[in-house]
Formats: sequence, C-alpha cells, structure tokens
Amino acid sequence: MGDRTAVMLLMLLLSSWCLTAVTGNRGSGARGGEEGEGGEGSGRRFVLEESEEVVKAEGGEVRVVRGYGTAGRPAPMHIGFITMEPKTLYIPQYLDSSLILFVRRGEARIGWIYKDGMVERRLKMGDIIHIAAGSTYYMVNTGKGQRLQIICSIDTSESLGLGPYQSFFIGGGMYPSSVLAGFDIGTLTAAFNVTTEEMDTILGAHVRGPIVFYNDRAPSQPRSLVSYMQFKQMQVQKEGCAAADDEGEEEMQQEENKRWTLRKFLTNLFYNRKKGKKRSAPNAYNLYDRDPDFHNSHGWSIALDEGNYAPLGINDIGVYLVNLTAGSMMLPHVNPTATEYGIVLGGSGIIQVVYPNGTTAMNAEVSEGDVFLIPRYFPFCQIASLIGPFEFFGFTTSARRNRPQFLVGASSILRTMLGPELAAGFGVTEEELRKVVEAQKDAVMVASWTPPKKRGKREDEPLVIRRMVDV
Repeated sequence: MGDRTAVMLLMLLLSSWCLTAVTGNRGSGARGGEEGEGGEGSGRRFVLEESEEVVKAEGGEVRVVRGYGTAGRPAPMHIGFITMEPKTLYIPQYLDSSLILFVRRGEARIGWIYKDGMVERRLKMGDIIHIAAGSTYYMVNTGKGQRLQIICSIDTSESLGLGPYQSFFIGGGMYPSSVLAGFDIGTLTAAFNVTTEEMDTILGAHVRGPIVFYNDRAPSQPRSLVSYMQFKQMQVQKEGCAAADDEGEEEMQQEENKRWTLRKFLTNLFYNRKKGKKRSAPNAYNLYDRDPDFHNSHGWSIALDEGNYAPLGINDIGVYLVNLTAGSMMLPHVNPTATEYGIVLGGSGIIQVVYPNGTTAMNAEVSEGDVFLIPRYFPFCQIASLIGPFEFFGFTTSARRNRPQFLVGASSILRTMLGPELAAGFGVTEEELRKVVEAQKDAVMVASWTPPKKRGKREDEPLVIRRMVDV
C-alpha cells in the first residue's frame, strides 16, 4: 500500500512539473487557460492574441504582440506591426532593440547610421533588412497612394526591459520629445553655438507625433530646418538696415556663422546624404526574388539563415516563408534548433502542436493577421483550408541553417531509421511498420486527409491583432 501511494504521489509531482514547464509564463501573451471546454488541446494556447498599441499618430501606428517566455526566462523576441499612410515619415529615432523589418505591402525609403556613416536603402514588398539597436534611423512611405505595412522582429536581448521596446527620438519637439530636450538649455546653446531662441525654435516646433505626413520630393533641407531658416530671415529683416555699415555687416556675418553651425549639424544628421560620410552597408534581401528551398504541387517554402543574409547572425534570428496550396498539409515535423514565431499573411488553416508526452497541445484554426508560435522541440504541422492557399511568414530564434526533422513522409526520420529496433519500439514487426511508413511517397508537403473548417467569427473571443489588410 505504501509503495502504491508513493508512486501516485510521484506521478502527481511529475504532472505538475510538466504543466508548469509548458505553461511557464502565461502572462507574456499566449492564451493558456481556455482549453477545458473543447477538450484537451482544443484551445489556442500558442496563438498570441494580445497586442498593444505602442504608437498612434496622424500618419500611422505601431502595434506589438509580445513573445512567449518559458521557465522564468523572458521572451526572445516580440512581433511588431508598423502601418504608415501614404506620404508619411517615421521621424528619426533609435531603439534599445534590434529590428528585422519585412515589407509586407508597399514601398519605403529607410535611412540609418551605419558605422558612423549615413546609409539609405529603398525597400519594396518582400524585402528584409536589419536595423541594429542604438542605430538612429528614419523611414518614409514612398508608395504612391499605398499604405505601407511592415512586420518586424523585436530582439529582446539588449532591451532595457521598460516595455516591448524603448524609443529614443532624435527628431521631435513638444510631441514626441527629442532626447536633446532633456539637456539644460545652457548646455545645448553652448554645444550648438546658437541662442536660446534659436534652440527653442527647433525643439518646440514638432507637435504631430512620431509618424507625420511628409512631402518626399527630396528638398535640400528638412521641413523643420526650412521653417527655422524662414524664421531667421524674418528676424533679420525686422532688425533692419544695420547691414549698411561695416559694423552691421560684421554682426550679420557672425549671426550667419551661428545659424550655419546649427544648420550644418541638423542637415548632416538627418538629410544631407551627398555631403555626409557614407558606408557600404548590407543591402536588403528580397524573399520573393529567391527560389524556394522546397516545392512540389502542394506548396513551397523558403528558409533564410545567416549564410544567405549575414545580418541575421548579429542577433541570431532566422526568417521563413511558407505557402501551402488549398487542402495541403506540411507534414508533422520538429524544429530541433529554434522556437518559431509565425504570422498568417493570407488564407486560413489549422496549426496542430503536440506535447512531449504525446498529447495534443493545440489544434487551432488561424487566419490572416493571426500570430502564433511553435516551441522548440514540440512536434507540429500546418494544414491549409480548402478555400484557398495558406501563406505564413515568420522568425526563428536561431540564424543557423534549419534542419527540420520530419516525422512522416518520404524524407522522414521514420523512413531513415526503419529497422528492427524501431519496429520493436512500436511493438510491431518490421514488415508491418514498413507497410505504414513507406505508404507515403511524397515528402514535406502532401494532400491533407482532413480538411479544416473555415474559421468563423467568434463573438466571445474577438481577434485582438490588427488585420494587415488594405482598406
């Protein structure tokens, strides 16, 4: 009797430990407590539906879906969604987190500081580019009449922990405040070699938010600087005709030198790419210009690692893109090197995830705009609905070459390990096992035997993440 009680207590302890290890950090964004009604694994445990608005301005917004931490460790990354209206500018800033930007829709011009020099790139749909933490950058929507939509990974390894990320605005004024505004006015006037009035003109002018409407006709000077120079011209006119004598001319020359000091600083920092120091920075990498790593009649997939695009290795983040045809399935497999974060770009389907003990962790319907994750080592598969292709893009927590281990199919580990040992593990003969394992002639992507239902609107569980669709 005592032995039986001890065994039962041990089983309860192990069950409790497994549950704690899996659910880990429920508060970090994954839904972890709503699976009871639909049976085991029927909920949306690894669908990240809690988003937060980080930026809301006249020209656009930024929303963030926080990642999922486990065993007391913080989430390795968050997922950001940047939306900018036509002819808008995301003003110069730097972050405490590195970004990998993916242009979902539209076109953009992005400039940033790279090795103390100014770099600028034009981006189109499908482009990937890396912005390092602490690097000042700006972004302009250059698409004609088109909304710019960007999905980005937000690396947390260098974060201050003050939120999903922390912005430090270089440009700005009243709202948002420039980091320059935090210095004593005497310090600033001495550093810039200008008057208090001139400094107030620059730092107090901008009141329209971090994303503003902007004329991208490439003027020779930024709009704030143009306003400043117009103000100074009016001031000189009011101060009148003292320039007629030599003393007046000398004073005006001194004043012009002061203006030039501030003008030169701001122009070189934000706009003057011709005279500024340039560096040879990596170009953007376009996913849609690359041939698939795998393709057959059921779909195709692309995996991008540091060998393909070196900047991914800086923060050890990979990128992938998958497109399944209607009614197709990506066979059950395991990622042994990384956790995967996915964003549904189009269509709908089902994501199935399995616990280490062989029970269903999640069997969830997802559609455009949903964000999901697959924990490292957890077996999973994706199934497209019958109504159309199922396309999803995402990031992984490793920039090394991904070698997924497929559990089923012509290239599966079951096929590779087929022999008496594996048969004994299943408790069947080798012939019986061979008949089942070798029945599937296709690899990686196959026709689905159980088509998922079309996802309907759930009145009691609205989707929080903003749909990335054009209006």
